[in-house]
Amino acid sequence: MTRTVSGLVLAGMIFAACSTAGGTAAPAVTTAPAASVEASMEPSMEPSMEASPAMTGEAFGAACSAVPASGAGSFEGMATDPVATAASNNPVLSTLVTAVTAAGLGDTLNTAEDITVFAPSNDAFAAMDKATMDSAMADPKGLLTTVLTYHVVPGRLTPDQLAGTHETLQGGTLEVTGSGESFTVNGSAMVVCGNVQTANATVYIIDGVLLPPAS
Repeated sequence: MTRTVSGLVLAGMIFAACSTAGGTAAPAVTTAPAASVEASMEPSMEPSMEASPAMTGEAFGAACSAVPASGAGSFEGMATDPVATAASNNPVLSTLVTAVTAAGLGDTLNTAEDITVFAPSNDAFAAMDKATMDSAMADPKGLLTTVLTYHVVPGRLTPDQLAGTHETLQGGTLEVTGSGESFTVNGSAMVVCGNVQTANATVYIIDGVLLPPAS
């Protein structure tokens, strides 16, 4: 009897083993490693943004290339001198300096605190109506002074403050339109080299001479 029971138990174990081997095995569950969060969040798609000169406080404009690269008339040299002195060292502004000297405004500009000067280039004066230019130069304390002080605004205007209507030292107002590195004064004179720093002024070189409106 004992031998019979043992045989049955053994047979049952063999049968169970055979059934397991012949049946369908359960699929193995494989857990893939989690993707790296850091890798999925790596920055790469966004292009880098390069700041314009106007945003960084540098001079901007096509005519800036005519400014000397070194010496007293360079941007670095002009930054250490008051505005009339700085302009006298810059060959781009020699006609303006002649007019300022004739009007006796050199000391006035050099001792002014924090001003903005819209400075006509030599080409701007060359394009000016000759009769008007001659009349102004013939009346240095009158018409010439009126014209020159119309180019000066109290306060140092940064490029982002430039657009708008501004009162001048002459008493009239001028209007600047534009943004970024493109500005026009009174609808006609374009800023060709802007944000030029001197010891007491910010200078915007323009390609036209501004005439105050008739009173």
